[in-house]
Amino acid sequence: MLFKRSYARRVDTALILEAFDMSKYFPLRPLRAALMSLLVLASCASQSLSQARHHGKVFGGYFEEWGIRYANYNIADLEKNGVADELTHLIYAFGNVTPTTSPACAVADPLAAYEDSTLPSVSGKAYTAPLFGNFGAIQQLKARHPNLTVLISLGGQAGNVAGFTTAASTEAGRAALAASCIDMFVKGNIAPGVSAPGLFDGFNIDWEFPTAADKQSFTALLKEFRTQLSALTKTTGEKYTLTFDSPADPQKYVNIDLKAAADQVDFLTIDGYDYAGTWDKQTNESSSLYDSVADPAPSDAGSIDATVRAYLKAGVPAAKYTMGMPLYAVGWTGVSAANHGLYQNATGDSPVLLADGSGVCPNPSKTAASPGCDTILTAGFLTYSTIENLTNKNGFVPWYDSERSGATLYNPATETFYSYDNPTSVAAKTAYIKKNKLGGAYVWALNDDDASGSLTKTIAAGLK
Repeated sequence: MLFKRSYARRVDTALILEAFDMSKYFPLRPLRAALMSLLVLASCASQSLSQARHHGKVFGGYFEEWGIRYANYNIADLEKNGVADELTHLIYAFGNVTPTTSPACAVADPLAAYEDSTLPSVSGKAYTAPLFGNFGAIQQLKARHPNLTVLISLGGQAGNVAGFTTAASTEAGRAALAASCIDMFVKGNIAPGVSAPGLFDGFNIDWEFPTAADKQSFTALLKEFRTQLSALTKTTGEKYTLTFDSPADPQKYVNIDLKAAADQVDFLTIDGYDYAGTWDKQTNESSSLYDSVADPAPSDAGSIDATVRAYLKAGVPAAKYTMGMPLYAVGWTGVSAANHGLYQNATGDSPVLLADGSGVCPNPSKTAASPGCDTILTAGFLTYSTIENLTNKNGFVPWYDSERSGATLYNPATETFYSYDNPTSVAAKTAYIKKNKLGGAYVWALNDDDASGSLTKTIAAGLK
């Protein structure tokens, strides 16, 4: 960060001095025009350097389409807090695959995506009809960050699995779905009268999850997307990115031919979280790098390291493995104080709290939530932003498990326990990524970080 900024200052200063020195030989008006051109060139060079300083590592961040509502987190915030400078890939969640007899791509929420004219501007300039909303903001962001790759993720946890299954099952269905998605999101034919060519630079396929019967058709679907994107490259000269999201749970990735699927894509976004959660009746670490003999429920699939080793053994190249890191915590209540609350029985999910950490959210309803609540609005989860407001406050005591590289937070008065990532744990993870020559990392989700994007920036710094 410091290197980039000081380098940019040195470039700007050198260009200015050189330009003024030229005034001895050229008239002032042409000099002024030349100086302005040089400054614009220097600014672009500085931004390009900013987006390309992870030493070849991918650093992606998921942007939740619905985050513009209760969380009030906008694309413009990525520019305001400087996170856009740190990302190599912005992944927009989500586009839909329709659950029809002829599945096609569709915009999940047209109002949020391109109709809402009230969203804050990225560049300071008003959006122009007919493209408003998040898509209009993405256009402005890409203009300011030409090296930022923007993907749309198709599907997601609440996505239409039936659409993927139906389309992928036949050659004609695969071809039609890929063509539909490329036409809508890459060629930019968003809706009648709404066009945005080049809005997205490719796809993140998030089919959650293929069954055993889908194993071969999943690979075939990726191959069809790759074939059509490559054909488009021959026409436009642009490079398009194809990725897919892949689970950490062996019972889910067993239905993916990992090596064959990896051959079709630029990289995989592999979940590095939810190794434990409120579905477990005993507390554990949800995103730790390693497991421990102290874990009363040890598993070959209980840590990121185990997932990495399994994927590499299956034939996924290390350079295509991008490690998911959560910007949220998983929490339980009714937890005894032994061992900082770790590995203890729990009676239920942690409650939804106020975002400032001062108490419990009065009404966490997703349709009519009280103001000021943690923006996930789901029991058993908490944003990193809220976790920061609890640490060493209101009875919450942090503890770091150095053996597993995981952070925890416990309140003995409320008997509440959280597992999450902090700057120390993500530093261990980025060191692991570099040591093992993995492809990079990504975060879910950008709006769960604090306002300055501090944990996201810590991960970015660790990848450099």
